[in-house]
Amino acid sequence: MSDEPRGDPAGQAAAEPGRRRWADVALPATIPIFPLSGVVLLPGGRLPLNVFEPRYLNMVQDAVEGDGMIGMIQPRVPEAQLPDDHPAIYGTGCVGALSDVQGTDDGRIVLAVNGLSRFDVVQELPIQRGYRRIEASYAPYGEDRRPDDDAEIDRERLLRALRAFVGLRELDADWRSIEATQSRQLVTALAMILPFAPSEKQALLEARDLAERAGVLVALLEMTLIGGEAQADTAH
Repeated sequence: MSDEPRGDPAGQAAAEPGRRRWADVALPATIPIFPLSGVVLLPGGRLPLNVFEPRYLNMVQDAVEGDGMIGMIQPRVPEAQLPDDHPAIYGTGCVGALSDVQGTDDGRIVLAVNGLSRFDVVQELPIQRGYRRIEASYAPYGEDRRPDDDAEIDRERLLRALRAFVGLRELDADWRSIEATQSRQLVTALAMILPFAPSEKQALLEARDLAERAGVLVALLEMTLIGGEAQADTAH
């Protein structure tokens, strides 16, 4: 069984308010990777994790004693559908800095990963203490650590689609907080927490910039709504 984000993802995954403090941190060329299907970390995002598998406990322990960073990446096919635990991975993930690392009485580790920059996988390296490692290239993603907070998005359309999506899925939402949230933080949080398919999550991760990611997000929301309406019509 794979380790999963802990708690209520919709209430826990959020943009990292203090991301500027990480702007000048050197990014490692070699990083351990944590493959999780349906889970993406974005630059400026904050992902809570509940770690209990021995190999990933080793990974976190080694990261804490080292540079304090791990890479989140998705397997191309969910691990549960494969005969082994070494699935092929997507070519792009996101490296993050560990924070709030705490051990529990039953041997788990709970922590948060603060997204710093996307990376491309150059090559996979030999397994170390049970976990996978890769050589990473950050060259295509220099803007991840120098975000344009003033980039324009169609916020009205995004919120309209989000309201309809939340209504269709019967989800809870704090609209006062949502409407007060800065656009980059909002798009980052929604891309991480909304229940899209792994391939759709990957499309959000690989979007070129904030404007493109917001566009992909709106498209996914609106396609879900169209599908929901079609199902409702069929049911009647």
